[in-house]
Amino acid sequence: MSRTLFAALVTCALLFVASAPAGAIEGYPRYQPATKCSPKAKPGTKQLGRHLVRRYGGGFGPISRKCGGSRSEHTEGRAFDWTLNAARKADRRRAKAFLDRAFATDAAGHTDAQARRMGIMYIIWNDKMYSAWDRYDAEPYLSSSCPSKKKCSKTLRHRDHMHISLTRRAARAETSWYK
Repeated sequence: MSRTLFAALVTCALLFVASAPAGAIEGYPRYQPATKCSPKAKPGTKQLGRHLVRRYGGGFGPISRKCGGSRSEHTEGRAFDWTLNAARKADRRRAKAFLDRAFATDAAGHTDAQARRMGIMYIIWNDKMYSAWDRYDAEPYLSSSCPSKKKCSKTLRHRDHMHISLTRRAARAETSWYK
């Protein structure tokens, strides 16, 4: 094969790869509130929790929570509390590393790519909420159980853990991140 023909074939192959559509990615998930009592930890929730602890450190907090009065995704086994302490620099760095990665734009130009692939509906951490319906922009957060920040526990302020709620598909490990 001549060099010219070889160069032409390589150029065509590169153009084909460059023009091929990027891998599918989930859209920004909608809020899916807990509607039933099914607290057993779902496979995707467990997998995500293990991944975070293994990759970034911190502790594996609770997934399941007893039903009765609460409308949390914990009662459906699709929320994970990653134990981090906002008062500790190392834990703030862990959280920042994960949030930066989750909300980064991928090589194909998909914004918040990893969070969307993971099926994250929202994250609450250190007095802030990052919700998919607001494109994960950080917003001030104060639990409805708190009259003020001063009169609110560090748990309700999510300063001793990062709360991560997943869609039902993600909790079943059916989004692209799990495949």
